[in-house]
Order: sequence, then structure tokens, then C-alpha cells
Amino acid sequence: MEKEKKKSKMKLFFMNLAKFIFNPRFIFCFGLAWLLTNGWSYIMLGIGTYYKIGWMIKVSSAYLAFLWLPISPEKIVTFAISILFLKLFFPKDKKTLGLLIDLYNKAKNSFKRKKQVKNDLNKKESEKVNETNKEKSNNNDNS
Repeated sequence: MEKEKKKSKMKLFFMNLAKFIFNPRFIFCFGLAWLLTNGWSYIMLGIGTYYKIGWMIKVSSAYLAFLWLPISPEKIVTFAISILFLKLFFPKDKKTLGLLIDLYNKAKNSFKRKKQVKNDLNKKESEKVNETNKEKSNNNDNS
């Protein structure tokens, strides 16, 4: 029963996430953000290659090389900019922004629960260590 409940929650989460990502307004904003963060370099590489403009090829190639590094935060930045554009261009789109707020609150609550569980476990472990130390000190006093 527990497993089915988790599956149901996961399915609901991914359905809500898909509704947010595949919303036409968000796709438009994501496209603009992608052009701002990545697209210009692909366009510049194409133009530089076609017209044989050396500096365009070098600048765009260097930026694209950075984008393909594993340490590049480009995807996170693109997603953040697209959310900013969504809020800026479509402030009355309560459905999409409401879904985003719901996903944020669920993630925040999940982190809080995990932190609380971790704190509880640490507290129990420290109590056990204290009890063990007390027993050792009592045994040493009795000897």
C-alpha cells in the first residue's frame, strides 16, 4: 500500500511538472531565455562560419566549449531566466505561476522534513552516547 501511495505521489508530481514545462507561455519564455544564454553563440558560429569571420568563430566556439563543460551552470540559469520572463511577460497567468509556487512549497516542505528526520536521528544518537558515557563513568566510580 505504501509503495502505491509513493507511486501515486510521484506520478502527480511529474504530471504537474509536465503541465508547467509544456505550457505554451513557458515554452515561449524558455525559448527566449535559451536564445539569451545559448542561442546567440550558435547563431554567431553559423554566421562566422558562413562568412568566414574569424573572431566570430573564436568567440562563439569558446563560449560553446564552456557550455558543454559539466561545471557549466547554463541549464539552471536558462531555467531561472525563463521563470523570470514568465513572471515578467505573463503576470496574470495564475495557473502556471500557481503551479510553480505549489512545486516550490512541496520541495521546501520535503527538505524541512528530511532535515527534521536528520536532526531527530542525531539527537537520538547523542542521547545514546550520553547514556553510554554515564554507564562507563558509573562503572569507573564503582571500581
